[in-house]
Amino acid sequence: MTFIIGAMLCGTFALPFALPQHAHAQSTGTTEAEEAAAAEKSESEKRQEQQAELERQLADLEKQIEEHEKTVAQYQKEGKTLKGEISSLNAQISSLNLKIKSITLTLTKLNQEINETQRNINRTENKIETNKDALSNALRTVDETDRENTLSILLANNNLSDFFGSINDIMLIQDGIRAKLDEITKQKQDLLVIKQELSDKKEDQENIRAVQLTQKKSQESVQTKKASLLKATQGKETEYQKILKKTQETAAQIRSRIFELLGGGELTFEKAYNYARIAEGASNVRAALILAILNRESLLGKNVGRCSYKTAMHPTRDIPYFLDLLKRLNIDPESTAAKVSCANQHGSYGGAMGPAQFIPSTWKLYETKIANVTKNSPPNPWNNSDAFTATGIYIRELMDSQSCIEYGKQIPSDSQMLRERCAAAKYYAGSRWYTYRFWYGDPVVKTANSYEDDIAVLKKGS
Repeated sequence: MTFIIGAMLCGTFALPFALPQHAHAQSTGTTEAEEAAAAEKSESEKRQEQQAELERQLADLEKQIEEHEKTVAQYQKEGKTLKGEISSLNAQISSLNLKIKSITLTLTKLNQEINETQRNINRTENKIETNKDALSNALRTVDETDRENTLSILLANNNLSDFFGSINDIMLIQDGIRAKLDEITKQKQDLLVIKQELSDKKEDQENIRAVQLTQKKSQESVQTKKASLLKATQGKETEYQKILKKTQETAAQIRSRIFELLGGGELTFEKAYNYARIAEGASNVRAALILAILNRESLLGKNVGRCSYKTAMHPTRDIPYFLDLLKRLNIDPESTAAKVSCANQHGSYGGAMGPAQFIPSTWKLYETKIANVTKNSPPNPWNNSDAFTATGIYIRELMDSQSCIEYGKQIPSDSQMLRERCAAAKYYAGSRWYTYRFWYGDPVVKTANSYEDDIAVLKKGS
């Protein structure tokens, strides 16, 4: 009993057979555990150095990508000539090549982070098992002691001080058990956090792989476009201008073009733009960016509106409010109209609703603000007017967040573009936005810029 109490006062449970090993450690100056810890530390330092080198390479590539993107934008501003178009296509191909290389490095970095997270999970699980074993031993000791009643303990001791010493020993063991139970509970909570982190990283890995395929297809498409253009024009400016005139869309064509909503369904571009203008007035976020966010993106189309809230939503964070909202909207939660995004295969919750893909707990935060604009009370996440307005309000708050403001300061001349890129990436990935600033945020901003051209044609044709 004294041995166990001493061990518990040191913050851990130990077993008597560990004592000879400890004596051996004093003679040799080290233990196998210490040697293993030193080796692990060395490996950890190597992994940190590798991560730092990958970060350096990624930062260098991102600077190059920024420069190429500026070149592309400059060619586009200079006007439509055959020479300018070919130069723009060449710059796009170079930029895409850099992005593919950057994605490959990002995947390598994510793989290392996933492996490190898995090691942390293994270590935490081992700690839990070790503490369980130690706790089991202590409980057995307490059980054996509890079989002796107080009178037996009193009779077993020659004097009163020994009796109270024995009682004190029992109380110390019980306090130690409580402390160890608290420790196991904390370790389990830590393990859940680490497992969620691993789930997020695996989802990031899959999404970045999907982006990589998209970038490769884009590269092939641009190369094909360049080859076709050269073949059709035979290098003659007059032929290029004829082709350009034929391919320019009219206001009527743009109005009737189908605009696909992120959460399912479709509108004409004109109707979508009208909704976006209302949201722009409420949020001071340009309508084109709101349209770009709500347009169906390749990364986000895979888990939209196919699942029941029962299997997809966080049970305590989202389901109670979701059911309350549907009751107020008079929507049957079991109906097709109430389908939400699915959980991913690694265990992260889904439950995003409607075109704007808000999870219930986030929609709740903006319910009053949306209602103040649309006058719909309660606002309906499946209603286009409410969804567009919610997107504008949310994007405004993201753009005004400290992290997006700081990100915008990196290139003062392009601050607005960077803040929009940051906000779009946050809209998709939340706190993991930095991973997606190029792979999601940047394409959204570019799509918004192309919509600006369409909007200009609409205004001109009105």
